[in-house]
Amino acid sequence: MRLEDFDYLLPEDRIAQLPCEPRDASRLLVLDRGRDELEHKQFFNLPEYLRPGDTLVFNDTRVIPARLIGHKEQTGAKIEVFLLNRLTATDWEVLVKPGKKARPGTVIVFSEALRCEILDCTDFGGRVIRFQFDGVFEEILDKLGETPLPPYIKEQLTDKERYQTVYARERGSAAAPTAGLHFTQGLLEHLRQQGINLAFVTLHVGLGTFRPVQVEDITQHTMHKEYYTITPEAAELINATKQAGNRVIAVGTTSVRTLETAAAGGQVRSGSGWTSIFIYPGCQFQVVDAIITNFHLPKSTLLMLISAFAGRERVLAAYREAVVRQYRFFSFGDAMLII
Repeated sequence: MRLEDFDYLLPEDRIAQLPCEPRDASRLLVLDRGRDELEHKQFFNLPEYLRPGDTLVFNDTRVIPARLIGHKEQTGAKIEVFLLNRLTATDWEVLVKPGKKARPGTVIVFSEALRCEILDCTDFGGRVIRFQFDGVFEEILDKLGETPLPPYIKEQLTDKERYQTVYARERGSAAAPTAGLHFTQGLLEHLRQQGINLAFVTLHVGLGTFRPVQVEDITQHTMHKEYYTITPEAAELINATKQAGNRVIAVGTTSVRTLETAAAGGQVRSGSGWTSIFIYPGCQFQVVDAIITNFHLPKSTLLMLISAFAGRERVLAAYREAVVRQYRFFSFGDAMLII
């Protein structure tokens, strides 16, 4: 499969710059794979497509202020550090910009309370660093760090919580699991009252989710690892749903990747670990029966994942229809339900 097979034309003005208010007023494109039909709804219409006994699976990760601006202790040169994966209490995998001269041994100062030393280079062009800090690391990071927004979003958020889901709990992501941004507490309660189960897993979004594909043959692309957790309670609920013949509906591609990583014989195993799963057309899904997702960038691994689930031609046709009907795309854009 070629990279250009997952390209499509998108006018720049279709890229959403600000989130919809209220959250669940965004539009919802429903793609029914069985009937090969599209419907155009609002996100608050989602309960119409769910049945009692279905289980929605959410990624409850919380975005951290992952961008830090500092200077080299040796030269005073400005340098940016972007946190990706926490390895220990003090050590992180990061991206450094500019990185050409960020060699092991370099010390970066962010404030009197926070500095780091570069320990090693990684195989994906990043660095491993060790922080030294005076106080509680999370409190220092909240004070000094910036919440990273995707580069295609030029507007500034007045409320940083709009780049968090309403159920975000577990700190650790460098980017939001954006399919979940459409849910409100009121909608979640409505779903519970309808008999829909809500399960929560964690995948800390890092480089694996948004790293661009740079090889022409997509099967040669390597995903960067990301950390996930599935509790015994969540696994039990998801497995009971499958055993009862009901549907498991993943909210977002990160939930899909978490579930399919932990799948064995159609069941989900609880536990924590690292995943570098890459799902593209030809892959078989063991657990996920439906997906709620946003509209993804051309040539992205996320577009390849939903193409694996619904068929590349069908997905690209739906995207063309969404462009014509002026849906809003990417992180702050509208949603799709693929059933």
